Amino acid sequence: MTRWRPVIILPLLVLASWAVLALLAQHLPLQPDRIQLEFILAVPGEGALLGYDDLGRSIGERMIVGARTSFLVSAWVVCLSLLVGTLLGTASAYHGGWWDRIAVLTVDVFLAFPGILLAIALAGLLGPGIDNVVIALTLVGWVGYARLSRAQVLSLKHREHVQAAEALGASKWRIIRKHLLPLMLAPLIVEATFGIAAVVIAEAGLSFLGLGIQPPGASWGAMIRDGSRYMLVAPHMVIVPGVAIFAVVLSVNLLGDRLRDKLDIRMMSEEKGRA
Repeated sequence: MTRWRPVIILPLLVLASWAVLALLAQHLPLQPDRIQLEFILAVPGEGALLGYDDLGRSIGERMIVGARTSFLVSAWVVCLSLLVGTLLGTASAYHGGWWDRIAVLTVDVFLAFPGILLAIALAGLLGPGIDNVVIALTLVGWVGYARLSRAQVLSLKHREHVQAAEALGASKWRIIRKHLLPLMLAPLIVEATFGIAAVVIAEAGLSFLGLGIQPPGASWGAMIRDGSRYMLVAPHMVIVPGVAIFAVVLSVNLLGDRLRDKLDIRMMSEEKGRA
């Protein structure tokens, strides 16, 4: 057990710091848009722990605001995608017939396009802005949850307890809510965990392309885009947000892997107990 502790504690600290900074950003005395010409491209030092950008703005303060941007986008996109995908996948698999065929065809159409390219196209059509980024990523992200929930329902709806509830006259909604969704939560939670990492990268990519939050708003992807022009003279403008994205995504993936292992072991033990 001891060998797993660093793998759990360090990612938890990273994600907890990310969440706390994101939630407290509005209440902190920050001035992320304050221009100080005397500090243009200043390297990290005593004046600012993470240095200044090409306009003399504090990179540390803009990193905190950027953490709020990535956190809110990730939370909204994952929650909306999980809700829409689970409802559509569960309903299509449970009802079957032509509804299921249409749902499967729709999912296949969305999967025919690379996710990030489809998100770029949708964000381009909707226009730049953080709200449109959430909409575009949600329209792309629901597909994975729909496929997963459909596969889970197809494997669960023929179990004895579901058939017993149907024989007793329980409504379809009650069967889905009481007998199917509780058994589907574990894989859906794991999928949502990995979805957070994907959304963080996607939001940074769209902001890098100018389709995300607009100036003077702060985003980690936009900060990398602005700093790419000064890589030789001020590499900290790219390194700092790049390391932040790397740390958050790696932490989410490590915790997702650990959570998946835990849930798999628990589910296997439950199956053995029932047998």
